[in-house]
Amino acid sequence: MTDEDARKRLEPMNCTSWTIGHMAAQEHVFFVAGPRGKGVEPQYQPFLTGSPPSQPSLEEAMALWRTTCDAADVWLHSATEESLKQRLAAAPVPENAGTLLVRNIFHYWNHIGEINAVRQMLGNKAPQFVDMHGWRYGQE
Repeated sequence: MTDEDARKRLEPMNCTSWTIGHMAAQEHVFFVAGPRGKGVEPQYQPFLTGSPPSQPSLEEAMALWRTTCDAADVWLHSATEESLKQRLAAAPVPENAGTLLVRNIFHYWNHIGEINAVRQMLGNKAPQFVDMHGWRYGQE
């Protein structure tokens, strides 16, 4: 996806680059700020639910997402069955870490579908893993 396409907003949806930043923000809240008992860092504020729409560069959004994933992995790699049952100190909802992990997976799933819809509305083909190289059910 080009930076130009990633910044296009097809209302009521947000643009793809903002959505990537938004996914990073939730992961930061759950698995970086939450375990540390701290608030949200300023660079995530523009991507929180309810923040005004913006069109950051794809490079900026991807850098934030990669940084977040690396930081979240520190906690996620150390998670145990017992720690997943505990509520994180700064979690925004009264759920345990395991439930937040499931919530985060579904959050990603939802927004990845949204990103794919925007891509198609902009005239891009579905990703190769989706069309399975032209194979269709019922074909031998």
